[in-house]
Amino acid sequence: MNISGGVAMRECSGKTGFRILSYIALGLGAIGVVLPLLPTTPFVLLAAFFASKGSPAFARWLEEHPRFGRVIADWRRNRAVPAKAKGLACVMMALSWGVLFALGTSMIILALAAGAMVCSACYLLTRPSF
Repeated sequence: MNISGGVAMRECSGKTGFRILSYIALGLGAIGVVLPLLPTTPFVLLAAFFASKGSPAFARWLEEHPRFGRVIADWRRNRAVPAKAKGLACVMMALSWGVLFALGTSMIILALAAGAMVCSACYLLTRPSF
């Protein structure tokens, strides 16, 4: 059995997996443009990360994109998030929790959602802004 062929096959399938994940992440980010409960910026950053592992051409397209390129470059360089994106993310998390509450969601789910959202907001708000 040729061992090097197996390694090449795993590398190819790994790149394909990262490529698929990058497209999914960008698709979710695009949905977030029109669906207020889904954030765009984190999914674009995730797409850039996955693309850098699986599709150099797609990664380059994202990095050179007029809307996404600056966000990706600032994140990679300074781990910075636009102040507008921070504010919008926090507002959307609060609204999402409010919707869960209004729908009569169980206390355990409300507590778990609040915990996850507070942790996310704390992480986001401690990143530099641009």
